[in-house]
Amino acid sequence: MLNQVALIGRLTRDVDLRKTQSGKEVGQFILAVNRSYKNAQGNVDADFISCQVWHNADVLSKYTHKGSLISITGQIQTGSYDNKQGQRVYTTDIVVDHFDFLESKSSGTQPIQNNHQSQQQNDDQTPIISGDDLPF
Repeated sequence: MLNQVALIGRLTRDVDLRKTQSGKEVGQFILAVNRSYKNAQGNVDADFISCQVWHNADVLSKYTHKGSLISITGQIQTGSYDNKQGQRVYTTDIVVDHFDFLESKSSGTQPIQNNHQSQQQNDDQTPIISGDDLPF
């Protein structure tokens, strides 16, 4: 069985870096990923995908910000919990195994390589979401 996801997109906000009770760092973020087709109005829609990063979460948090273009690979993880009203809430997240920075922090356009991750190239068929396209 295979459960692997590869995405390229932009952070919708800065990575939310937290520590577990045992002191392990975890980062949570939403990745805006353009769809590969246009809607009826001729625009490209985006999906907003919830992600968690455990390995090198501090590095991702330190070197990215809202609008940063990154690539990730990981697995889909589903879960559920009961909210305050007693209703069951189902969740779907990508648990990130690997990430790459696809532009420099200062210029916002040039690919860079991170010491902890190897760089992956964006192919010409993947649409790019600019930071100005984010709704928040």
